[in-house]
Amino acid sequence: MEALLALIALLAIAGLIGYPLARRRRTLQQAGRGLASVADPMAGYGFVPAEQLDARLPGPDPELAEALAEIARTQDWRPASQLLARTPEGDERRWQRVQSLAGAAAFASAPGQDGAPGPHSETPGGSRGGIWLRTWRSEKPKDSGGAQTHAQFLVVQALRDPGSQDFRMILEEARTVCHEARLLAPGSPVPYIIELAAARGLGDRRPDYEELWSKVVQRAPHHMGAHLAALPYWSEKWHGSKEDADAFTERAAAGAPAKSLLPALPLFSVYDHLPEANMVRSLFQSAVVERAIEGAHFALRQAPADHPVAPHVRHLLIWFLVQAERYAEAMEQLRLVDGHVGAVPWSYHPQPAAAYATYRALAVAGWESQGGTPATLPPDRPPF
Repeated sequence: MEALLALIALLAIAGLIGYPLARRRRTLQQAGRGLASVADPMAGYGFVPAEQLDARLPGPDPELAEALAEIARTQDWRPASQLLARTPEGDERRWQRVQSLAGAAAFASAPGQDGAPGPHSETPGGSRGGIWLRTWRSEKPKDSGGAQTHAQFLVVQALRDPGSQDFRMILEEARTVCHEARLLAPGSPVPYIIELAAARGLGDRRPDYEELWSKVVQRAPHHMGAHLAALPYWSEKWHGSKEDADAFTERAAAGAPAKSLLPALPLFSVYDHLPEANMVRSLFQSAVVERAIEGAHFALRQAPADHPVAPHVRHLLIWFLVQAERYAEAMEQLRLVDGHVGAVPWSYHPQPAAAYATYRALAVAGWESQGGTPATLPPDRPPF
């Protein structure tokens, strides 16, 4: 308990308590500093130690983890190609796996390394992690999985350094590879979803972006990952406004079929448009935030337990629940995703594991302040 009190004091200084949203991304960066020196206060809860948290994935995917480990060991592209060949084009898991494989090519990622970036490159192979992707494209150029991973790799390379003089050139190349990937897998939504980020970075006019989005919708109208990829364009940080983003997410949530995660989409818009400086502690008990939280809860109850995008929703929900001091609910979500931290909001932090561990410690502290103990946690149950 002494370690928890020390951590709370550290966070109060950093601004996470008192002004919970002040410069939220900057504060996330500050809050993790010194965390590793604090004794782990979560013994007894079964949580993964901070140094073992996996920043590559949002949630468990044993097949993907095995492929990534084999690629890291051998620099052979075949495990990636074989994995994607077993993953249907329309499965949301494919979009997520392409993202992770591209990230592995762009970053030297491993549990505990927090996705440390390698050297910048305009083409696959600029870092050791990209050699296998370059070889994949060279040896099997007609593999749709290789083309999709290559396109996503280029998007990652560009967006991690938007101030680069090569930014537009890399995104134009990404768009070209997306068009190639379309021809290799007609009907697949994945190349179009990847192109959404390239179009956003290139500043496509709204009619052009809407036309691209219509092609995604034709192929996968209720694809949660596609909606998450499209949302930033409508945000005020890019080419839209809070009203545009809210309209996009609320329209998707209202038209969602049964067992869809789309009712959780407004939570992401709320997060993107929270004020940079918040002086009102009741913000996270406001009607807007509470409605978005309940929408996320509803979506998670209705969607399949193994929905590949559900961990993304759970991670952001944890952030909101801790801020709202709804610690029991935060603990329940933590137990369902703990061990993996490759999701918003932690991915905005240069050390995602430290950012996640900070909020996890706050949830434990809040739970215990309300009389909770490891023994009084509800028994494990399937994800709801």
